[in-house]
Amino acid sequence: MYFKLSLRNGKRQARDYLVYFVTVVMVAALIYACNGLVFSEEIKTLSQMMKMLPVMIVLASIVVIGIVGWLVSFMNNFMLVRRSREFGIYILSGLENRQVARLFFLENMAVGGCALALGLVLGNFLFQALRAVILALFGVGYSFSFAFSLRALGLTFLYFMLVYLFAQWRSRRRLRTMKIYDLVYYERLNEGMVIRTSRKRRWVFAGSLVLGTVGTLLLLGGGMLFGVLGAGCVILFLFGFFLSFASGVPAFYDRYPARKYHGSALMVFRTLTAKLATMGVSMATIALLFTATLISEGAGIVIRAIFVGRAADTSCFDLFLGFDAERAGEEGTRINRILEYAEDNIPVESSVKYPVYQGETAEFTEYIESEAEYFRYYDYDALMRRSDYDALREMLGYPAVTSGKGEYLIHCQAYVAGAAQKWDCPIVVGGRELLPGGVYTEPFLQSDWKSNGHGFVLVVPDGAAQDCPVSHIIYAAVTEEPVSEAQYRAVEKTAYDSGVSVLLYAGAQVENEVASSTALMVVPLYYLSLVLTMAAATILTVWQLSETDRYRHQFVLLRKLGMDRRKMESVLRRQFSVYYAMPAVPPMLIGLPCIVSMARATEPGVMVGLRHPFAIAGAALAVFLLIYAVYILLAYFGLRRNVLPD
Repeated sequence: MYFKLSLRNGKRQARDYLVYFVTVVMVAALIYACNGLVFSEEIKTLSQMMKMLPVMIVLASIVVIGIVGWLVSFMNNFMLVRRSREFGIYILSGLENRQVARLFFLENMAVGGCALALGLVLGNFLFQALRAVILALFGVGYSFSFAFSLRALGLTFLYFMLVYLFAQWRSRRRLRTMKIYDLVYYERLNEGMVIRTSRKRRWVFAGSLVLGTVGTLLLLGGGMLFGVLGAGCVILFLFGFFLSFASGVPAFYDRYPARKYHGSALMVFRTLTAKLATMGVSMATIALLFTATLISEGAGIVIRAIFVGRAADTSCFDLFLGFDAERAGEEGTRINRILEYAEDNIPVESSVKYPVYQGETAEFTEYIESEAEYFRYYDYDALMRRSDYDALREMLGYPAVTSGKGEYLIHCQAYVAGAAQKWDCPIVVGGRELLPGGVYTEPFLQSDWKSNGHGFVLVVPDGAAQDCPVSHIIYAAVTEEPVSEAQYRAVEKTAYDSGVSVLLYAGAQVENEVASSTALMVVPLYYLSLVLTMAAATILTVWQLSETDRYRHQFVLLRKLGMDRRKMESVLRRQFSVYYAMPAVPPMLIGLPCIVSMARATEPGVMVGLRHPFAIAGAALAVFLLIYAVYILLAYFGLRRNVLPD
């Protein structure tokens, strides 16, 4: 009978708190899928950098377990409050406190065990999806293979045991010490009001708004100190705002009394302030989680965009080496040894060795600096001979270009192309005046010091550049096969052993590093942000659905007073909108500017097109709202079906 009762209560718990049960299943699936990556030998062999993936995922899992532990503990306490009278009746019927505590423990462990079992099955499919994504990043073919990882299963089981045993230990200790009277009236207890007087709450409300503004500005300022101070201000703002909001609304209506009775405003905001007066700390915690979610999602997209943006320019050559011109004479033999080693060990299809020259002036550099968001590297305009430029275009498969006699070309990155096209001034090189002849923007490796100019290069006739000082020397090649990681490391080691400072890029290695960096940074960040969103949204939704009886009585009364169904649906939608917007709007006002600031902090030319800072902020917001909307719609349709009278 004892175990039958536990089983029956467990089934009822899974049904009554279905949103919570589904969330735990999804979290279990995520944890198992990420643990599968931790123990996957296939993933580790993709790149040398991927050996760090287990460390990154375990670090993220530590935070995730903390969040899941908080969610389970919160829900256990919530269910204990809601069922306190039931437990009191059990004790009145003759059960002892320790038996009731054991009953609650068993039913929660049964629900958690079922959620874990379903999560492990779903997690295997989710692992296959993550595996397919990571293999696609590296350009490796994917084939489906359904198989459980015992080590991943064991680690997931350990995480869940820690979470559930800790949560159940707290609940069991509380049940074993509570008296019948405490259980019967436990449901009437609300979150304690931290700020008790209305005057203090209004001061806190105004002060929290100031702290929120200052904290956001500090976060946008950048730097470790500003970041810590800004985060502290934001935390104080969120808690101060939600703890004092219940007095802010009455103060607003005291100043504008006519608006109190406009439409359904009084009913909507009275319901909201009643909730916030008793759960301000919890609502502030949820808003803090949403802020962390948005910033995590935005950071993941920014990191991915930075790697992809840089790779778009630096991966055009299969092999690229840049050397200082000042040391080329004294290190010439060692440089030639490096190039000979590269050509002997890497099958080269075609190559060009050429100098980049120093222009006589920096007129074009100064113009671009004034017209575009440009970081200046040189005190001169970088020049390239026309014959070298044509050879490089042919090697890269770009179409041939033409220009008139006495003209120069501009090859630049896309972000300075607009300013370059407006430039119509002649330049003087080697005593010859040259006129602008065209602007080209194909990928040309122009984002580093010893590259084909920083951001741009001016292509001039061979005779004009011949007597100009050499800035640096470049060796660029297209190979028969992509340069492997082992070949890249061998060339890098040869340069290091020779004591030569060299800028080294290999197209395949750049793409490999982009894939590795994406997996190392973006996967853990999104793993964390998904759990944050689901945990916070689950608590909001369970809170809302738990008010079904109160809402039903409220709308039955409104129906008796003459309100039609359409008007009641409008009131319910407004209540829903305000309730779910409250913990989400402050995080948006804080998180979105921070994402834009992060995206703008990188070097120019990287965040362009779909990688524009505003596009990244919009993408992060869309991901957040998509997950959030699922919980909102589940709660709305469930409550609408159960509370509105026919």
